Amino acid sequence: MAAGTATRIYPFMPGGAADGTKLVSGAVALSDLIDKPRFGLKGGGSAAWLAAQGIPLPAVNRIGEHCGMRVLRLGNEDILLLAEDAGEALAQVKAAWQSASAPKGYSSWRDEGWAWMRLSGPRLAEAMSALCTLDLRPQKFGADDIAQTRVGHIEAVTFRSPAGFDILFDITASAYFARTVAAVAGHTDQHRGLS
Repeated sequence: MAAGTATRIYPFMPGGAADGTKLVSGAVALSDLIDKPRFGLKGGGSAAWLAAQGIPLPAVNRIGEHCGMRVLRLGNEDILLLAEDAGEALAQVKAAWQSASAPKGYSSWRDEGWAWMRLSGPRLAEAMSALCTLDLRPQKFGADDIAQTRVGHIEAVTFRSPAGFDILFDITASAYFARTVAAVAGHTDQHRGLS
């Protein structure tokens, strides 16, 4: 490791705050995407700077796309870029932002402060109805919608992904969220056994 560089330790990694916490799999599956690239901007100038880079901005609480990245508009001047499979495109945006002069907003540290998890599986709809009070059925909550709500008793941002639902929340709640999902999945399995 080069001098001056630090290795990030994510919650579910060995030595992380949630080390040893199991992620459920099966009828309800929870995947850890915390180490996937993302970049958030907030504050005056954020939207204008991103638009000047050719990044189309969706309406608030909607999702857009740019160069393989998902563009989440959480507020007028609160935008999050998720780059699960587009790390190079995101790195270019970050490098341009770092070298730009103001006004450009400020980093909202979403890559360090937020966990990024994905719920999937054949019993996903039942699990999500137990975890979130919003009506997330496809006819009510579309593929480009964002909900800023509570999921699993914590403040979160959730939206549909091709595999299920992605959920973003305070990284310090990672173990709690995983245990909550496991409890819901266990209840879902028990309920299925009774029917």
